[in-house]
Amino acid sequence: MDLNHWLGRATEAVQEWADRFAPFQPHPALHVDDDRFAAAFQEFAGRLGDNYPFFHPHYAGQMLKPPHPAAVVGYLTAMLINPNNHALDGGPATARMEREVVAQLAAMFGYDTHLGHLTTSGTIANLEALFVARELHPGRAVAYSADAHYTHGRMCHVLGVEGRPVPTDDRGRMRLDALEDLLRGGEVGTVVLTAGTTGLGAVDPVHEALALRERYGVRLHVDAAYGGFFTLLAGAEGPEGIPADPWRAIAECDSVVIDPHKHGLQPYGCGAVLFRDPEVGRFYLHDSPYTYFTSSELHLGEISLECSRAGAAAAALWLTFQLLPPTPAGLGRVLAAGRRAALRWSELITASDLLELYQQPELDIVSYFPATGPATLSAVDEASARVLTDGMKSDDPVFLSTLKAGREAFTARHPRITADTDGARVLRSVLMKPESEHHVEHLHARVEKLVRTS
Repeated sequence: MDLNHWLGRATEAVQEWADRFAPFQPHPALHVDDDRFAAAFQEFAGRLGDNYPFFHPHYAGQMLKPPHPAAVVGYLTAMLINPNNHALDGGPATARMEREVVAQLAAMFGYDTHLGHLTTSGTIANLEALFVARELHPGRAVAYSADAHYTHGRMCHVLGVEGRPVPTDDRGRMRLDALEDLLRGGEVGTVVLTAGTTGLGAVDPVHEALALRERYGVRLHVDAAYGGFFTLLAGAEGPEGIPADPWRAIAECDSVVIDPHKHGLQPYGCGAVLFRDPEVGRFYLHDSPYTYFTSSELHLGEISLECSRAGAAAAALWLTFQLLPPTPAGLGRVLAAGRRAALRWSELITASDLLELYQQPELDIVSYFPATGPATLSAVDEASARVLTDGMKSDDPVFLSTLKAGREAFTARHPRITADTDGARVLRSVLMKPESEHHVEHLHARVEKLVRTS
């Protein structure tokens, strides 16, 4: 795509639409001359230079990458109109687009029926899912993996609900035996299962948890904010294929959250929450004397906790899905490249004398640490910190991130490491850009060199 060309077409398309209405003169209070703007823009552009190169395949740090050009064009075009998807009166076109993309997401997860909408983030999406869970099971706790995103503990606090962390196994997945011990007390009403933890990309055994729901009458919510689109690789042939059972089981869970601003190629912020039972919409019921009046159709604001939401986010996702739909042959190809990259790097690390794999990647997050002498947690921590810092400062920079692994978690995976402190940082690389597949060997060589020279 020629982004410059299509950005120009975006402004032309909006102007063609605007020309259908009576002309008017902009108010002089809004006028800014080009010279003044040029000075401000120069400073603005200079300040934006204080960023890491999220677009580059040598950036393998956090879960960051630019949106697809189609999403940029879709967002900008709609933003020039600036619809508000809270009500049909504020964005009839983009509200329809939102319903269409949410239906595509629901189909991707195998939901036969659904109620859902886009949100500004996975945090808000999870808040909404836990809000409904609280209304259905008042006074009962929410259980989630000890390695789940911290948003669940935070949102439980916001909702006045008790949160119960559940221990994880030596791959970072919720231990269902520990969960069942907790469920026997009858105090838990909802279990949050994570399909792709943000630390390691671990996938909880969703399929095995279904039996516990039947046995104890709990609600199952899946936080697939990071990993959700990997359902497109469930059972796929080739090295990128992942075990299908946990992903297929999401169709039987009560709710699911996904972040299109991660693997869905969207700009921030674009999350989504979906409920399997549309009847839960009754918990959102409210009225507004000046909002819901031009249509008897359900307004998106009547099924969400957020009020104003950018219609541009729905437009960007809709346009992207026209080109790269949430199917194995669409977005699945993008995720497959990152998955293959993670597997390839894990092979290189396993064969290395300088690096050790912290754990085998389940999705596209690779975790590893420098081989040290002595083999202690404190030595690993110091070596990881040096590689992180030195990598960004070098003439041929590589951008990584670190993950703090607790003493028990680390030694469960690597019992030969002496636990002389309460934990250690390990290196962590998120390979969510498909271009990573062509740069893994370079990344590996650079990290080995950093270990060798640090």
